[in-house]
Amino acid sequence: MEPLRISAFSDGVSGGNPAGVCLTEAMPAASAMQQMAADIGYSETAFASPCDGGWRVRYFSPLAEVPFCGHATIALGAALARQHGDGVYNLMLNDASITVEGYQQAELYASALQSPPTRSSVLPDQLQSKILDLFGYATDHLEASIPPALIHAGADHVVIALRSREDLKAMAYPFEPVKSLMINAGLITIMFVFSEGGGVFHSRNAFARGGVVEDPATGAATAAFAGYLRDIRYPHTGRIELVQGEDMGSRSRLTAEFSDVAGSSIRVSGTARYM
Repeated sequence: MEPLRISAFSDGVSGGNPAGVCLTEAMPAASAMQQMAADIGYSETAFASPCDGGWRVRYFSPLAEVPFCGHATIALGAALARQHGDGVYNLMLNDASITVEGYQQAELYASALQSPPTRSSVLPDQLQSKILDLFGYATDHLEASIPPALIHAGADHVVIALRSREDLKAMAYPFEPVKSLMINAGLITIMFVFSEGGGVFHSRNAFARGGVVEDPATGAATAAFAGYLRDIRYPHTGRIELVQGEDMGSRSRLTAEFSDVAGSSIRVSGTARYM
């Protein structure tokens, strides 16, 4: 089972977030997938095998299985398009059914996923205080128009909006304490964002839970964030763009499109390049 290595949400022919993709005739044992994900070493690897009406998909980080991964789904869309042709593919995850569209675009592939349903809730004060303390932020660093929240689109994340791009650039944290906090709170990533205006956001995502300091592109958190903006009626045109990975030297671009229907699926798209 030779994995494909694809960088999802690339910025043209550079950047993006590397993912492993394994297309198999039958789904391997969980222990085998976990070992392969650890050997590949990317933040996530997607495993997909044919099933009635589509593909059965599971995602593994180097340390654990995760319920949904956006950038690995974008990479999977590119792999399916390359091997089976342009089109929309049905994906059966552990807890949801979604689709991914993939098609060739010059030397790149374009891919778009439809996320699981979204939801959001207020971030408890105690958890907020712990996160701010570990990351070295204070309440006066926060952007009042986008309050800290628990957000969900197939997986649980925290989002915290900062008032300045400089504060976002300075993001740093002690790995093991944040990893323990994320495991105990059931969080996949902790997402920090800065609004540039005009529907453009810059983001950084801590992923200690998966054994990775930072994700250069996080499609699942982007979907959850778009759903949250809809929930709080943040001004939007039904489309936002995120720039992620810039501060770690792997600039990525993600687009999220959504309706005003509460909880409905978010379309997250970007380009992908084979590595």
